[in-house]
Amino acid sequence: MRPFMTLALVTIAACGAASRGVTTSVKAGGSAPTVTGTAVLGVGDVFDVRVFGEDDMSGTYRISPDGTIDFPLIGKVAADGETAGSLSGILATSLAKYLKSPSVSVFVKEYNSKKVFVLGQVKAPGTFPYEQHMNIVQAVTMAGGFDKLADQNATSVTRVVDGREQRMKVAVTDIGEGRAPNFELRPGDIVFVPETLF
Repeated sequence: MRPFMTLALVTIAACGAASRGVTTSVKAGGSAPTVTGTAVLGVGDVFDVRVFGEDDMSGTYRISPDGTIDFPLIGKVAADGETAGSLSGILATSLAKYLKSPSVSVFVKEYNSKKVFVLGQVKAPGTFPYEQHMNIVQAVTMAGGFDKLADQNATSVTRVVDGREQRMKVAVTDIGEGRAPNFELRPGDIVFVPETLF
């Protein structure tokens, strides 16, 4: 397949795999929520908080350099190091002093405290914010797509697991053409696209 056709397929696949955040909901006095995402929040991360029936308390928050957010009624709340689920529980418990059985949902929009790196033969190599369930097609697209010298099927992902570096080869062309499943990234992953050897 020609390079420009492959890039088109990659872009389409990325659009289909839109950024997904983590949503959890907790009601004060209720049982602990089932949390589908366990990524830890950090400084600079952005999330929406929704308090059912209390629109004036719902809004978008960014964790400040001191690791907190300033929330209505409650004041400063430590968010650094929490998950979406644990933070929604903290907010619900604190709001229960002022509201009757508050139901709180937290939806993470941006994991700016966590990064992925896309290097090599892409149009705009660099460091990009990690997003929950981010895949390699999204990462390459954020880096502007492959350049004309890219050996797309020789793309590698370097990851540190338990203090040891692992390198995995990912056939991105095959993913774009539907012949292979997408590859989910983790915070800190390094995506490297080598040059085609003629």
